[in-house]
Amino acid sequence: MSATTERTPGEAAPATADERLLRTSPLRRLLARPELGSVVGALAVLAVFAVAADGFLRPASLSTVLYASSTIGIMAVPVALLMIGGEFDLSAGVLVTSSALISSMFSYQMTANTWVGVGVSLLVTLAVGAFNGFLLTRTRLPSFIITLGTFLMLTGMNLGFTKLIDGTVSTKTIADMEGFPSAHAVFASTLTVGGVDFKVTILWWLGLVALASWILLRTRAGNWIFAVGGNQDAARAVGVPVAGTKIGLYMGVALGAWISGQHLLFSFDAVQSGEGVGNELIYIIAAVIGGCLITGGYGSAIGSAVGALLFGMTSKGIVFAEWNPDWFKFFLGAMLLLATLLNHWVRKRAEATK
Repeated sequence: MSATTERTPGEAAPATADERLLRTSPLRRLLARPELGSVVGALAVLAVFAVAADGFLRPASLSTVLYASSTIGIMAVPVALLMIGGEFDLSAGVLVTSSALISSMFSYQMTANTWVGVGVSLLVTLAVGAFNGFLLTRTRLPSFIITLGTFLMLTGMNLGFTKLIDGTVSTKTIADMEGFPSAHAVFASTLTVGGVDFKVTILWWLGLVALASWILLRTRAGNWIFAVGGNQDAARAVGVPVAGTKIGLYMGVALGAWISGQHLLFSFDAVQSGEGVGNELIYIIAAVIGGCLITGGYGSAIGSAVGALLFGMTSKGIVFAEWNPDWFKFFLGAMLLLATLLNHWVRKRAEATK
């Protein structure tokens, strides 16, 4: 398979072409969609909470659900692309906090415009992503080991530097600093549509889903991502820049972490250094529920968005239904297992219709 094959409308695909390019029946195309299982699951969860919680379908409640989904979805999208490329990033959760801490402390200590801190945070966060990708491609160690090490280092640095610079485990407020209102408007503002308030993170989320979908389905880089996730040795043999693709994917995760980190900072004016630990698993869960295979080479950005939406509906639906929130992790684990089994069944059905 050539990972750089251009797609021409109406052109017959060769026998060895990427399975996304083959002419298939509408049924097989539907069954082969990575997000099919998550969409079915989302409709089921929506129906359950629509019945169990009286106010679940109210516009204000749906706005709350979308906000909760967007805070996960902003990270789930690049994490899904990384998983399609066959890798993991266990440092993604704490990198969000690192991004917020860098922005806050640099602005405060340098008495600079908050946008300067935002810019410095972007550069440092992208550098961490590039470091993960570079180390992975040069050592060929499993991404689990590489990013676990980064996770531990960032966790320690977040706490150590915050206590060293600010004397406590949280940063000083920057709400009164120059540039804060405009940065708040970009990363943490609220938009009112039809009398209902929506957080701007929803727009960031939808924008990332659209961008990631375009990259996967309409660009040569998208072919490269699927190729290195399916078989990186075969991809390298046909000229795919495996190292560059993986480094780019890790930098994509870092970009998502930067956006999420700035939202965290400009929503609350200050940041707790211990936040973010464990969130990396939530991002991976959202991607897997959305149809990404653990083994790589399969998935979609839209699926990760549906996975994040499932998470948002479940977390807020339990509250609206006044169920015991202690059961939330149980429902999340059950959704993960069911989605994985359903995705496996869908793949088998799609292969059987060839």
